[in-house]
Amino acid sequence: MFKAISVIDYGCGNLASVVNMIQHVGGEARIIRSPAELDSAAKLILPGVGAFDHGIGSLRKGGWIKPLEETVHLRQVPIMGICLGMQLLTLGSEEGQEPGLGWVDAQARLFRPKDPRLKVPHMGWNEVSQARADELLPESTTLRRFYFVHAYRVECADPADVLLECEYGETFVAAFRRANIWGFQFHPEKSHRFGMELFRHFLEV
Repeated sequence: MFKAISVIDYGCGNLASVVNMIQHVGGEARIIRSPAELDSAAKLILPGVGAFDHGIGSLRKGGWIKPLEETVHLRQVPIMGICLGMQLLTLGSEEGQEPGLGWVDAQARLFRPKDPRLKVPHMGWNEVSQARADELLPESTTLRRFYFVHAYRVECADPADVLLECEYGETFVAAFRRANIWGFQFHPEKSHRFGMELFRHFLEV
């Protein structure tokens, strides 16, 4: 039985495309704009675009942080962080001064490619490799490709948290998972059939 996914509106995400993709694969999505709405949330998506400090500051200003911690850690509600949303789940970022949520032992660091032909931000379609099994990404003989737009990439302290990897002048973490917490550096809502597959499996967890 699919359960509705709550998409958090804290002023830093492209919500419409996420909601449209979830609906396209047969799911139900609702945008929540108040921490009080977390009480009835069965699954969460934390989208995000923009600067790290602005993102974490918006969560703090909106009163989201403590209710989110209770929802994710005490109630064990699954959460998916997308792009900046993924980075906000970590300890922090080189981009800013503010601490992140700290739910995953990781840091976001700027791409510094040695090859001058590689531009920052990293933008476009890239293939990913799977570091370990996961119910959102069942084993497949088809190489998955996702759409990326980011200047910072996450480094995980524990390799066991790494779910997907990608190459852009170096190997970087394209996705991580710890317990009921997933983070995806790419934009599944812009990744066509590969993103559809990911959202479809998130509906089922």
